[in-house]
Amino acid sequence: MTEQNSSLTQSLELGLSINRIFDAPPILVFKMWTQPEHLKQWGCPAGFKIIFSAGEVCHGGLWRMCMRSPEGKDHCVQGVYRAVVAPERIIFTHAWEDSEGKPGHETLVTVSFAALGVKTEQTFHQAVFQSIEDRDSHEEGWNECFDKLATYLPGLAMHD
Repeated sequence: MTEQNSSLTQSLELGLSINRIFDAPPILVFKMWTQPEHLKQWGCPAGFKIIFSAGEVCHGGLWRMCMRSPEGKDHCVQGVYRAVVAPERIIFTHAWEDSEGKPGHETLVTVSFAALGVKTEQTFHQAVFQSIEDRDSHEEGWNECFDKLATYLPGLAMHD
């Protein structure tokens, strides 16, 4: 295997892709990602609660969110929006904060929304993780979030 192929393989292994289909139009799913009142309903894993969320959803806008675990431990994350194209795509950085509020390793998240009739295909990608364990932990957490989103959306779709 060449060095270039080895780097590509490692990059693919340290990336995370999740596709979901939601029973709502793209504009509504996009709003779930960009409006704090909706994000707090689904934007953390099962058992966690969002205790703080703020951000300016635009190119170059900063964002920050803190969630509390069932054990009472706070986990804060921050980033910068790299692209916001309603209702098609959001790209942002994602870095967990240390105990002093300083960002750690940064990954890039790309979320795309495509219409499938009255439904939306959401394509989520996050990379590059520092380890397979980090990737797998995020996969579990994001899937729990997306499960909550799938449960939250139907009532909203009827009113939108």
